[in-house]
Amino acid sequence: MKIRYKRSVLGIAWSLINPLLQLVVFIFLFRKVVQINIPNYPLFVFTGVLTWGWFSSSLTQATGTITDNRELIRRPGFPAAILPAVTVTTQLIHFLLVLPILFCFVIFGGGHLTAAILVLPFIILIQFLLTTSLAYLLAAVHVTFRDTRHIVGFLLLLLFYLTPVFYDAKAVPARYWPLYRLNPMLHLIDAYRAILIWGEGPDGLLLVGMGVFAAGLLWLGYSLFTRVSYRFIEEL
Repeated sequence: MKIRYKRSVLGIAWSLINPLLQLVVFIFLFRKVVQINIPNYPLFVFTGVLTWGWFSSSLTQATGTITDNRELIRRPGFPAAILPAVTVTTQLIHFLLVLPILFCFVIFGGGHLTAAILVLPFIILIQFLLTTSLAYLLAAVHVTFRDTRHIVGFLLLLLFYLTPVFYDAKAVPARYWPLYRLNPMLHLIDAYRAILIWGEGPDGLLLVGMGVFAAGLLWLGYSLFTRVSYRFIEEL
């Protein structure tokens, strides 16, 4: 983080500026241009923007963590597996730094702070596990297949519009729901909104299932990463 904001005038404030500017654009577009009738829309869209921002930024940067750190990878004994995890953790720190602003939106923007807030750390943990698992997979693949970074950027752009970041998932026609439910970010964003906007606990069974899935995917991603890591120096 020190390197990222070195000689930057605003420094870590960029962690807040970026989602707030996105929030302003979405409020203008969907309140003034194309009106979407969603209660507490600023809080609604800000929750989606922050959640999606952590996910997409982590994957975008983690994809190139091995190829962008050749000097470190070539050092004898350097634990390459730490790089994708550090990238996701750095973005988590940015997410946590903006979280107090989100709580201000909850308090002054019509949200509800109830005992359901105790479930929030569990949801953050699930997102961390899910994102880290994908980071390991993408970082490993990108070493051999260098188009991975471009494909990831393209897929994340498409997935952004297929994820209810700025619209309500209930507006999706029922015939598309079997496919729509396959998007784990849909369930995570809905869980954040259930807690912060409505003050309700999310579906516990669904969260447990996602936690098990994220843990299993992390094991798979890490195993694949460590299995091919001996070839990194040759590929670089």
